[in-house]
Amino acid sequence: MTDAQHPTPPLSGSLLPGPLVDDAWLADRLDDPRLVVLDATALLPSPGHDGDHRSGSGQERWAERHIPGSRHADLTGELSDPGAPYHFAVPSPKALAAALQRLGVRDDSEVVAYDSGGGIWAARLWWMLRAISVPAAVLDGGLQVWEAAGRPVADGPPREPARTAGTLTPVPLPHAWTALPDIEAVLRGERPGTLVCALPESGFDGSAPTRYSRRGHIPGSLSLPGRGLLDEAGRFLPRAELAARVGAVLDDTASPVVLYCGGGISAAGAALALTLLGREDVTLYDGSLEEWSADPARPLVRQD
Repeated sequence: MTDAQHPTPPLSGSLLPGPLVDDAWLADRLDDPRLVVLDATALLPSPGHDGDHRSGSGQERWAERHIPGSRHADLTGELSDPGAPYHFAVPSPKALAAALQRLGVRDDSEVVAYDSGGGIWAARLWWMLRAISVPAAVLDGGLQVWEAAGRPVADGPPREPARTAGTLTPVPLPHAWTALPDIEAVLRGERPGTLVCALPESGFDGSAPTRYSRRGHIPGSLSLPGRGLLDEAGRFLPRAELAARVGAVLDDTASPVVLYCGGGISAAGAALALTLLGREDVTLYDGSLEEWSADPARPLVRQD
C-alpha cells in the first residue's frame, strides 16, 4: 500500500506523513535520529478449546529477524499492566512512558511500529502511543512486506544502546480508552455509542472456541472483523475499498464508535482503519471480551 492510497495530512510539525507509512518511506529514513522503530510482535496461538488462553513475548522472533535499528516492544511484559485482571492491559500513562523511555523514545521522538503477525500488534502499540500523544505510525504490511521488497534485516541484540538523554512526557488523550462501566452505561442507554466487535465472524457469532470463559458478543454490537480490512499481504485495503467495507457496517451509527475484540488487539487494527478514513469519534474498550465474559451476569449473544 502506498501513501497515495491513503492520503492523510502530515501530523503537525511531524516527520511522519500520517498514521500509516510504507516500506519505501521507512527505508529512506531509518537513519533519522528522530525516528524510533519498534517491533510489537507478540504470540497468541488460536485456542484449542474454550478458556485456552496462551500468549507470549515476541522477543525471540524479533531477535531472529528484524528491521535494522529496531527494538522489541513487549506488549506482554513491560508494556502491559501486570495488576490488571486481563491480558495486554494498557499501563498507566506514567508507567507506559517510563517503559517507552527505556526503548529510546523521548519527547522529540517519532515512532514507527511494525510486527510480523499481521499488523494488529503494531496497531495496538500505535494506539497506546497515540493515547499519550506520542507521534506514531504503523508500517503497512509489517515485516512481511519489508522483506518481500528486498529490504535489509538484522538479527541478534541491538547494535547500539537506546538513547538515554531526555525524557518522555505523557499527555493522555481524554477519550482514547473506554472502561467497563462505560460499556454497561451504553447498554443501559445512559451513554451514546455504537459497540463494534473486531473479532472474526466465528468469534462474533460464537461458533469457534474462545480464549475466554464464554463465547459470543456484547448485545447490540455490530461486526467489523479487523483482519477483513487488510489484503493478502497484510496491507490495509485501498481507501475506496476500505471505506466501502467500513461504511457497510457503520453508516448512520451513533457516535462514538466503541471498538472491542477479545483483548483489545484486533480492535486497535479497526481503530487504525477508521482513523485512516478520517473518523475521530473512536474509542477502544481495553478489557474487551476477556474482562466482559469473566462475570456470568454480563450478557453475551451467540448466533452459532
